[in-house]
Amino acid sequence: GAVRDFIAGKDWIADLAEDPATASTTSVCLKFTDPAIKDGAAFAKAVAKRLEKEGVALDAGAYRDAPAGLRIWCGATVEASDVAALMPWIEYAYRAELAAQ
Repeated sequence: GAVRDFIAGKDWIADLAEDPATASTTSVCLKFTDPAIKDGAAFAKAVAKRLEKEGVALDAGAYRDAPAGLRIWCGATVEASDVAALMPWIEYAYRAELAAQ
């Protein structure tokens, strides 16, 4: 799908599921992998908050008990084109928060 196509060419973000056999196709969880990120949990929350502030993603943060990152709903209730449109926003929010640390 759009999320995995997007992260395939990036060295700063990855699928939380390291084994493709266990990767969800509906609730896709991502982790930030850039070593320049100082506080992973705070960074991921800031990215999710920025996405919400921009009006492009709601409730995209990882669950409280899950590893820090983003959680993107890709189920049947979401258009694939909307998920694809979110991907550049994730990169924008990542770069903005990286510069703000």
